Amino acid sequence: MSSITIVDIPRISRESLAGLIKDKHPSMAVIDVRDSDYIGGHIAGGTNIPSNTHDYKMPELVRTLKDKNTVVFHCALSQQRGPSAALRYLRERERLSPAKEGEVKMVEEVEGEKAPESKGQTVYVLDGGFVKWQEL
Repeated sequence: MSSITIVDIPRISRESLAGLIKDKHPSMAVIDVRDSDYIGGHIAGGTNIPSNTHDYKMPELVRTLKDKNTVVFHCALSQQRGPSAALRYLRERERLSPAKEGEVKMVEEVEGEKAPESKGQTVYVLDGGFVKWQEL
């Protein structure tokens, strides 16, 4: 069983994410896990993977994002669906990886936070979710 918990996943501020998007960070993915509330708008370049599809889509998402260095999950407020999806993603990535290669370690990343890194990939949750993002 994985030792990763939700408290291990750092938050990234909307300002930091905006900077990455503005700089067209080539190896970044923004994953929006909202369901029907996605219709109200979204972050440009993001991908909508509704939370009700995670049971069967998570292995595919791990394979799709394997070459990304930074993955940011969010929902409306990033209080439940976003953090849960990020945790599920990290655990699925760990499960699908060979033992030694799939090890997750904590590394220093954006804003001085320690972030779980697996095979060179760092996963974040957008602080305040899409609601705070819209205020930017």
